[in-house]
Amino acid sequence: MSLKKHLEKAPPFYSWTIQETLYFLSTSLEGLSYSEIHKRQLEFGKNVIHEVKISFWRILLRQFHNVFIYILMVAAAISISIGEWTDSLLIGFLIVLNAVIGFWQELKAYSSIAALKKMTESRNKVMRAGELVWLSSCELIPGDYLILHEGEVVTADVRLIDSAGLIVDESTITGESVPIIKNHETVLAPGALPYELSNTLLAGTTVVRGSGSGVVVKTAGDTYLAGIAQESQEESPDTPLTKALRFFAERYIFVLVGFFIVLGVIGHVQGRHTADLAYILLASLVSAVPEGLPIVVTLVMVVGAMSLSRSQVFVRYLPSVETLGSTTVIASDKTGTITTGKLEVKEYFSFDFLMLQRIAVLCNDAHQEGVGDPLDMALLHWVDDTEKLREESPRKWAYSFDSDLMLMATVNEVEGQELLLVKGAYESLKAKGSPSCDWVSLDKSFQDLLNQGLRVLAFGKTSSVEKDPELWEIDIVGLIGFLDPPKQGVLEAVLSAQKAGIRVIMLTGDHPMTAKAVASQVKIWSEGDPILTGHDVEALSDDELIEALKKTTVLARILPEHKYRVVKLLQSQKEIVAVTGDGVNDVPALKAADLGIAMGNGTEAAKNVAKIVITDNSFRLIVKGISNARVISDNIRKLIYYLVSISFLEVFFIFFVIISSLPLPLAAVQILWINIVAGGVQDKIFVFIKAEGNVMLRRPRAPRKQFFDAKQMISIFSFGLILGLSVFALYVHLLPLYSSKMVSTILFTSIVFAQLANGIQAQKEEEPFFKNIARSFSINPYLFIALALGVTLQGSALYLVPAWFHVEYLPLSLWKYPAILFFTAFFFVEMKKWIEYGLRMRQRAF
Repeated sequence: MSLKKHLEKAPPFYSWTIQETLYFLSTSLEGLSYSEIHKRQLEFGKNVIHEVKISFWRILLRQFHNVFIYILMVAAAISISIGEWTDSLLIGFLIVLNAVIGFWQELKAYSSIAALKKMTESRNKVMRAGELVWLSSCELIPGDYLILHEGEVVTADVRLIDSAGLIVDESTITGESVPIIKNHETVLAPGALPYELSNTLLAGTTVVRGSGSGVVVKTAGDTYLAGIAQESQEESPDTPLTKALRFFAERYIFVLVGFFIVLGVIGHVQGRHTADLAYILLASLVSAVPEGLPIVVTLVMVVGAMSLSRSQVFVRYLPSVETLGSTTVIASDKTGTITTGKLEVKEYFSFDFLMLQRIAVLCNDAHQEGVGDPLDMALLHWVDDTEKLREESPRKWAYSFDSDLMLMATVNEVEGQELLLVKGAYESLKAKGSPSCDWVSLDKSFQDLLNQGLRVLAFGKTSSVEKDPELWEIDIVGLIGFLDPPKQGVLEAVLSAQKAGIRVIMLTGDHPMTAKAVASQVKIWSEGDPILTGHDVEALSDDELIEALKKTTVLARILPEHKYRVVKLLQSQKEIVAVTGDGVNDVPALKAADLGIAMGNGTEAAKNVAKIVITDNSFRLIVKGISNARVISDNIRKLIYYLVSISFLEVFFIFFVIISSLPLPLAAVQILWINIVAGGVQDKIFVFIKAEGNVMLRRPRAPRKQFFDAKQMISIFSFGLILGLSVFALYVHLLPLYSSKMVSTILFTSIVFAQLANGIQAQKEEEPFFKNIARSFSINPYLFIALALGVTLQGSALYLVPAWFHVEYLPLSLWKYPAILFFTAFFFVEMKKWIEYGLRMRQRAF
């Protein structure tokens, strides 16, 4: 049987004794023989994370698999068929630009695997055939005897054989904010979770202090880190905006096809010439497709992304600008996002405060320059004049941190007397404590600090300076509780998100009590809320976990696979989930989330799969970004209404013309001018619309309802129908009065003016224009510039190049007709808004 199959059938390696480890891997403290090394290299291969190769062409072609792109392609083909090359080139440029942006973003996402690979690339000291050699990490194989020291990156999963004060930073894997003490003698039961593996080193972690040695058990794709990498290869879900536009496009195509079939049948029954009928239908299709929608939506998001960047929120994937505004759940990491990421002294209990501070500084290996254990650094920041204290009480010798005894000690000359100063776990110091200590007060204070979710250290002294810890009898001076405190502004941000109908839940690798302490300070957790742990997540079925998540606000001791599962289950309940994270452990959830948000000081693996990166690592900025993004989403909604309603106006007008057996009065170039040029003036200013009221006082809207709910579709349909009918009535009125060319000129200009009036009204959706005229004028500073430019462009088409547009000189006396259509469009929308406003006020009254 091969070694690989043998290991697959063996119990989990963390449950092995040291002797079983050597036995199962057929190795020794002398390392593997050269013949065995060669054999295992062939069996296990290189110690590198496998990277799935995906064809660049496949990624590029995938960018064109979009219904809206299909519409644009059809529109471009029609434009070419009727000789409008400029329009076809514009649409073609839009299609290519969209593909290039999508291709680049997707290509960047695959670099996350490369970033994970870098975490397991280094040189290691290995015992082979009785000789100590330095090897590239990619050469490691199961059975190698590996020796590690402070500062080294672990590059394989290792069962420890020996350890001396070994402390390891596992934050990028498990999310645990405090370095973990390792003990090679521990034997764990099967089923232990990664953050419980005290006798194991996982690939991707870093040795913070001490030294150790162990046998390599898993390499390459078998490591826990590789499992994270595998999950990160899953494709990210489409953004809500993409889904909503696809939803719209698919149904819009269906409606258009049905509509044009009806028109074709009617035209055929009327006996229209086939070529003329085809021309009419092609022109109708051109008018029905809002060609400018994708490019202006993109422009809205670009300007929104630029606005967010000024707040240190950088958008890596453009559609995520809108996703931020649709978010219904924020699944936030704790360390570095909600908290500062630096431990501080939160509470203390002492019998002698000055001595407690003195021990905190003297029994401490950290330096003010920022070098040292996080707990030691917190103690230095807690005490003033640390250098002066150290000068006054010089160190004579030190007993380095002992992971078995869970303490360290120094001997210092304090006021002319040598004292042994001790710092460590309360239980350890209590075991060596003096009978004269007030144990009742100490026990109560220790429990109080633990109940606050604090990490507690005890401090003591003795005049005995024996080097043998067995001889120490310690007088405990006091206890100190540490906490990674919330960042400034996080509490206000959480409350703002909750008012906006957004659930905030914390997912962390930290201890449940620590997680609860932080979450309660920022109002994520309230009394009575359940707290789920990794073990709970493992034990619950999907249906049970979905029910539990409805009430849970804190999940602690969470692993990457747990976080990923939580995200997927929330999404299965139609939630739009934003996930924050900075470590490798966050990569699967960041990739699976609707919106992955990475911290600026996080790992490259996290930033590569995230759609947004926040440089100052603050939860506050996420909520601020949501507020800005909601305004952007509202502006996209208004833009969709504006462009599609004008398209409907033209379609209904053409429909009435055809069923009335009248000649089509508009030329194809006029239709294109209305859609692309005249409309293109106003649609660009939608990016500058300010917020209508406080957008954070409403619940998130489902993506489809955000852009295409019943209210939106009724507004689009009613405007198109009423104004289409109005233009048709005007056409019927003008036919007997003027020449066909003059009628065409008047109708052409009238539709443009109706469009301009609709653009003014579209700036505000909820409030009538005359309800607050000052706000109507100030909601978009570029509104009337666009109006003036639109009128100027239409005048230029009429008076400077009339032959291009098949029009003739329009006398001043006939401008009354475009003016009538302008005010018809304006006051129709205004009246509709007043009716809706009155109904809302009535509902609120009841």
